Amino acid sequence: MVDNQGLKSEDLDLCFKKLMVFGHISGEDSKIGGGVIAEWKDVPVELLLRILSLLDDQMVITASGVCSGWRDAICFGLTHLCLSWCKNNMNSLVLSLAPKFVKLQTLILRQDKPQLEDDAVETIAKFCHDLQDLDLSKSFKLTDRSLYALAHGCTNLAKLNISGCSAFSDAALAYLTGFCRKLKVLNLCGCVKAASDRALQAIAYNCRQLQYLNLGWCENVGDLGVTSLAFGCPDLRALDLCGCVLITDESVIALANGCQHLRSLGLYYCQNITDRAMYSLAQSRVKNKHDETWEAMKRSRKEEEGLMNLNISQCTALTPPAVQAVCDSFPALHTCPGRHSLIISGCLSLTSVHCACAVQAHRAARTSTPAH
Repeated sequence: MVDNQGLKSEDLDLCFKKLMVFGHISGEDSKIGGGVIAEWKDVPVELLLRILSLLDDQMVITASGVCSGWRDAICFGLTHLCLSWCKNNMNSLVLSLAPKFVKLQTLILRQDKPQLEDDAVETIAKFCHDLQDLDLSKSFKLTDRSLYALAHGCTNLAKLNISGCSAFSDAALAYLTGFCRKLKVLNLCGCVKAASDRALQAIAYNCRQLQYLNLGWCENVGDLGVTSLAFGCPDLRALDLCGCVLITDESVIALANGCQHLRSLGLYYCQNITDRAMYSLAQSRVKNKHDETWEAMKRSRKEEEGLMNLNISQCTALTPPAVQAVCDSFPALHTCPGRHSLIISGCLSLTSVHCACAVQAHRAARTSTPAH
């Protein structure tokens, strides 16, 4: 079953006719491997999978119902599937497809309105053991049952998006991380109950390969959780703490000391952050430069740039000298038009902070202006 906007078999017939015409497959040219492509069922598996790779997911699902040969080829050949186009009956669709598409590695189930229920996720966990990338964002109906099922059935997960899943508890999230230890990308934005210091301690202990973590608007996150991450996940590249109102300078200092690969840090509305945190970031850049080995020096320039995005909007306790020190320490941070990677909106006292290229542009503009 596909959505009420799904494609019909007649659409496949039309595609087949176009393939015969525009693909120049006719007469002698239609013979492949001693056979003749006269109908869809005659298309070799390799060609079929190539064709399907060019189609949208609705058409792929429709194609799986053409014949048993196609069904088997698609079920065992399909590795990526997105069902976000399904505006109704997504839960039923997942219950129907998950037992068939057992080789899925990526499954996107992002929703505009909540449709998924625990039985769908439990079915995914039961049959899709190769899954590495799962998006369940805005699944407001899901409960801890889903996380417990994923913990046992999808231990190869490297990327998990459960943003907006507000019913999950921190105990269930902590349990999940004990089994899904390969996680590199985790989006917990808006998971107020799940993202606690207790859960972050479990993540730090179990998921040492973690590189990207979104904790936006998780208001129960405090210094204990963030400092645990800083020392437990040394390869952390991006961390969004926007709206985590409980954190203080201690969190930023721990990140500056423990996460040398950090490239993006979001601190929007973290109003307990002071200059002490900014100077710690600036000094970490100097320290990291001194600690570089010859192998590190041979890395690409991009890897050596350090912090590339910093959002300190609404951090009203910060002063210009401290923020300027960070900007001077990390050349990839920009305040100039079109390249804003140092975001300071809402901080009227920081309008004097400028990156090097903005200063150079200002000087160039002044020197090019003719004297009156």
